[in-house]
Amino acid sequence: VSEQKNMIHIRIDSLSYTPFLFLVKTSKGKIKLKTKSKFTDFEEVKVKGNREDESTIRRMRAIEGMLITQGKKTEVISVEKLELNKAVGLGRQLYSRIPGLNIWESDGAGIQLGIGGRGLSPTRTSNYNTRQNGYDISADALGYPESYYTPPAEAVQEIQLIRGAASLQFGTQFGGLLNFIMKQGPEDKRIEVTARHTLGSFVLNSSFLSVGGSTPTFNYYGFFQYKFGNDWRPNSAFKVQTGGVYLKKYLTEKLKISLDFTKMYYLAQQPGGLTDAQFYENPYQSHRSRNWFQVDWNLGAIKLDYELNGRKKINTMFFGLLAERNALGFLDQINRIDPMTERTLIAGKFQNFGNETRFLNVYNKGKQNWAYVVGIRYYQGYNKSEQGLAPVGNTPDFYFLNPNYLEGSSYEFPSRNIALFGEHIFNLTNKLSITPGIRWEYIKTNAEGSYRYQSLDLAGNVIFDTVYSDHRSHLRSFVIGGVGMSYDLNDTLELYANISQNYRSINFTDMQIQNPNFKIDPNLEDEKGYNADLGIRGNIRQRITYDLSLFALYYNNRIGTTIQTDSILFNTYQYRTNIASSLSLGLEAMAEVNLWKWWINDSSKLDIIYFANVSFVEARYLRSEEQAFEGKKVELVPPINIKTGFTGKYKKFSASLQYSYVHWHYSDATNSLHQANAVNGMIPSYQ
Repeated sequence: VSEQKNMIHIRIDSLSYTPFLFLVKTSKGKIKLKTKSKFTDFEEVKVKGNREDESTIRRMRAIEGMLITQGKKTEVISVEKLELNKAVGLGRQLYSRIPGLNIWESDGAGIQLGIGGRGLSPTRTSNYNTRQNGYDISADALGYPESYYTPPAEAVQEIQLIRGAASLQFGTQFGGLLNFIMKQGPEDKRIEVTARHTLGSFVLNSSFLSVGGSTPTFNYYGFFQYKFGNDWRPNSAFKVQTGGVYLKKYLTEKLKISLDFTKMYYLAQQPGGLTDAQFYENPYQSHRSRNWFQVDWNLGAIKLDYELNGRKKINTMFFGLLAERNALGFLDQINRIDPMTERTLIAGKFQNFGNETRFLNVYNKGKQNWAYVVGIRYYQGYNKSEQGLAPVGNTPDFYFLNPNYLEGSSYEFPSRNIALFGEHIFNLTNKLSITPGIRWEYIKTNAEGSYRYQSLDLAGNVIFDTVYSDHRSHLRSFVIGGVGMSYDLNDTLELYANISQNYRSINFTDMQIQNPNFKIDPNLEDEKGYNADLGIRGNIRQRITYDLSLFALYYNNRIGTTIQTDSILFNTYQYRTNIASSLSLGLEAMAEVNLWKWWINDSSKLDIIYFANVSFVEARYLRSEEQAFEGKKVELVPPINIKTGFTGKYKKFSASLQYSYVHWHYSDATNSLHQANAVNGMIPSYQ
């Protein structure tokens, strides 16, 4: 500013600092300055996407919340943007943009979700690690991973799917992670109420009510859905009640706490199966009038999120499940006529709880950002399964006639799991990244119980009646690993590859003996293998979204049943053991394009969107202890699976048309074409 007698007047002005004026002698050489920071509070600014959010499906970001997904095959479905009947939420519509999924729709009301893929059974989505807001929702993540609860589509914000490479961060599964992200209250309203009622075919009535909102430090959302109706066959009435409450509170600027609770109850009459002859005669008929299924599912979670700074975060989550499912009726094969005597009740009770804690750190390495996540998981479960006689009649009476002396079996299945895991993103250049990961598992599963065995003469008189006790325990620990790669060819095109080890814990049904003619291999091992992906994905001018990939799924130690003969008495028996290995190879492709804005008018209010997804899969058994399986095609794997359709939108009006095709495939490992009892056989192509 000025200079006078070896003194300099200096004024410093800088953004974020108060102006500072001082004198300094020039003879002192080095000058050390200190001043006070000046902070200014600005109003919060919310940024919402426009063109980039047009697609109904996106891939997960490299770091999504507390997850690292770089180099993995991922999909995120934006449920709000899909044109579908959300009151029903059929699987083929909800997952229409995800290639390679074999979707079972066992009811017409979207009560039960069943999806599989890449050579995996769709039965109650048991080959996926199913979660809601990041915590487990299946009956038992280790020994009974079937999901009887499916959140209503009207309350779901988006659905995240990470293929088999999710094993490193989430554990036991071959299919990957399926995570339902539930809605929260709107951030710009103190209260918002949504009420919707839907009428449909076969007396469908569905009512949905939600209330949500926000204050500067609090967010809340609650919903309730009640629906009832009949399915398209006789003896298929149902009613479903689902409710949930989700609360989030910022305790400080860096610390927030969240509370989730969800309850689902449903009762459904089961019309039973049909033999092939009955189906071709009249697919609308039913031969079971006394079969019922009941589910009561209660989920809860408490989550704490602490942000040390903008790059370091900690999340800890305590979660639990209290649930039961009951199957009641004449449960014999469908070619047997219901004798109208006492029914069978199979009752299952599930209690489990756990904690999962993660630490995420993003840091600089040279000019690149690197990141890692490490975590620990503790899980403990206790399940009970009972089978015995239940009352005669047609009504849903879920109780045992002889609770102290069951005619079937009674088993308890305690389990415990501890896991440590970590993944790291190494951004080697602006374009290339490598993401290795590792997971250590400690698993203990037990089976303690008894089963009753009766032998009858030709007149139906009991000549032998005894109760056998059984105890089994399986303890193991192991390490799995994997690595992913991502290379950005340009700003909108990415090449990715991944290979990760997978495993699936021994199920409780694999440890349960049902009669003396059934034996279990004492050296039974967990099923292990790997998933590998190689693909390319991206978008063109935010108007075309696409993902094209090749995959391989190797499944070792598949558990199955063989027929063996006793070497002393030469009696035959069923033997449960690791029976085979299999390999699934395939191509999965998906594309979505806004035809009108791409070809006609980029600024128009009219949208005509076309999508297509297709998969080609070849899956066979490679090595098997059972010769009948050797070289056969893996069951429940359609070689061709197609979903395609159009959606038209203009202002607040929209309409959609979808077509699905599933190629014929087998339902069992022997590739049988037909069986009189209708348990196995070929599944014809359908569309």
